[in-house]
Amino acid sequence: MSEITGVAHTGVCVEDVDAAVRWYTEVLGLRLLSPPYRMAGNAIERDMGELVPSPVVVKAAIVGVGDDDHVLELLEYPNVERGDEGAPVPRPVVEPGLSHLGLTCDDIVATRDRLRAAGVTFLTSDVADVAGVRTTWLADPWGNVVILVEKRRPDRPYWRQHGSPP
Repeated sequence: MSEITGVAHTGVCVEDVDAAVRWYTEVLGLRLLSPPYRMAGNAIERDMGELVPSPVVVKAAIVGVGDDDHVLELLEYPNVERGDEGAPVPRPVVEPGLSHLGLTCDDIVATRDRLRAAGVTFLTSDVADVAGVRTTWLADPWGNVVILVEKRRPDRPYWRQHGSPP
């Protein structure tokens, strides 16, 4: 029997990949691992033709922290028409589907201060202490919800901060 062996990436849909790369790298401080590239043609049609109106065109870039599979794939669909609804509103975290993106940081107060000075929109007024971590919530310029997490125990994975020992 074949098994799932890991989490490869999280896809984040944005309206402008180039702007998203700048925001995720310059504002949040992630590294650009794979610069923006465009996919079109038969291969991407076979891959996504049942999900995206034809002709399928995808512009994507990869950002992250390290050289592993835990990355963000920033995605733009330039051939898909959208209504002009004004500024993006963060999607409610209680709706089924992707709820939020979780990113860890070393010092949540300093990170929050730096991001606020850069004009980031925060969804919560302060930092909370919950389940062994410190958290604060923000939105990217496309309305995607992000939670920043500071681990109390850096030697443990995020999901083992509270409760049972490693």
